[in-house]
Amino acid sequence: MERAVRARFVLAHDSGSHQWIENGWVAFSNGVVTRVGDGEPPAGAQVLDLGEAVLTPGLIDLDALVDIDHLIFDSYHAPEHARELVGAAEYWRENPRDVLDAEQRNTLRKFGLAELALHGITTYMPIASEIHLGWNESAEEMRALADLTEEWGLRGYLGPSYRSAVGAVENGERTFVERPEEGERGLEQALAFADELLVRDSDLVRPVLLPCRIETITPELMERTAAESARRGILVRLHSLQQPWERKVILERHGITPLDLIERTGLLNERLLIPHALWTDRHPELSGRDGADLERLAAAGVSVIHCPLTTFRYGDVLTTFNDLRDAGITMSLGTDSFPPDLIRGMDVGFHSARVCHGHGTSSLSGYMEAATTGGAAALGRPDLGRLEAGASADMTAFSLRDFRDGVTEDPLRTLVLNGTARNVTDTFVAGRHVVQNGRIPGVDLDALREEAQGVFALLREGYTMRDAAGRSEEVLFPPSFPVRRSEDHAAARRTD
Repeated sequence: MERAVRARFVLAHDSGSHQWIENGWVAFSNGVVTRVGDGEPPAGAQVLDLGEAVLTPGLIDLDALVDIDHLIFDSYHAPEHARELVGAAEYWRENPRDVLDAEQRNTLRKFGLAELALHGITTYMPIASEIHLGWNESAEEMRALADLTEEWGLRGYLGPSYRSAVGAVENGERTFVERPEEGERGLEQALAFADELLVRDSDLVRPVLLPCRIETITPELMERTAAESARRGILVRLHSLQQPWERKVILERHGITPLDLIERTGLLNERLLIPHALWTDRHPELSGRDGADLERLAAAGVSVIHCPLTTFRYGDVLTTFNDLRDAGITMSLGTDSFPPDLIRGMDVGFHSARVCHGHGTSSLSGYMEAATTGGAAALGRPDLGRLEAGASADMTAFSLRDFRDGVTEDPLRTLVLNGTARNVTDTFVAGRHVVQNGRIPGVDLDALREEAQGVFALLREGYTMRDAAGRSEEVLFPPSFPVRRSEDHAAARRTD
């Protein structure tokens, strides 16, 4: 039977671009969009009328936190204190270990996946807060995540992350603890998992290679990653071109820039996704600024994953969103932290760029395209990111019914300026109704949140275990205001 979803505003796709249809509908059957129109839905279709809502293609998050983020611990600290939170070099050399057991890690995965779904994400590529790992992610936990992804009906591009080194601090200075053998072992795990997913041949869970940040990967491991990616025809995501100290480390170690290293190791091609890409030769603090880096990225077919909310929270802004797009680089979006809110990300990215670098440095419509057609292009999936006949029926619906949403002007501007991804009420993936009226069927969110809160306490405790001085949680994470405990208050009253 044909089904249809109707909404006040539908972001349809026609002749190669998005366009709004007022009082529109999307009809679909067997997981595929059959037609898009306005007025009355097709006769005989089973209709879900969302009323005063915005219906967009399903949102694509290619740097999606499926965990509990360390940003809440370190983003508000002074740089020197935040740097110490990565842990003492001695800890990483002598006895690095997982802070959580497998069951607790699975709780975090379930919690993170639920957050993605409830914020309107229909396709995701995960990241984890690696600081509480002993070293690499395990293939076993990725298998559990793949099963959960299929069970809930989301799309995931999955793989365990791996690294040859970890960032650490020694005598107050940033350093790295090297274990190249761990990187090789991690890649072997990742390849075995990738081959499992290739055999599974599921449209919902597909493999990707996820090496960690470029400064934690040896050139040899980068070369192997590039070769195995080509052999299997699967994507690689590598966090790089992200920070000035990353550039400094790569120059000191290898005598070339991070982009040069990417090219030298064979990764600079159409299978590469780069989260951030803040530090190209267009950055104001770098000399040259002739756009040669952008030309190289575009010519190679590389996709960039812009994570505006996280970038802003760490005190940086992408200066070149429109420049990257104009150069022909595929632009996609990631959340990279909590909350996984691409609407807040669009707002912060667009307006911070205007404040720092003037009008014309970013475009709001460009951000929505990055979250839909851009993400689809990065994945090589022309069936995603658009609402038109023949596309997969992946959709995200945002309510505008709440009084606090204000009056409605242009639907995108109204949503970004007045709302957040918490306006999401419903999502569909290949026609399956994944989020229904703000809930995930069969998932006890209250119980899951309580369980995740308990795991969070263990993560927080883990920082004291890694700290060189063995400082307490209260010293490592001072409160925003002094905290008066109930027992302290009672003692003070007895004194009075």
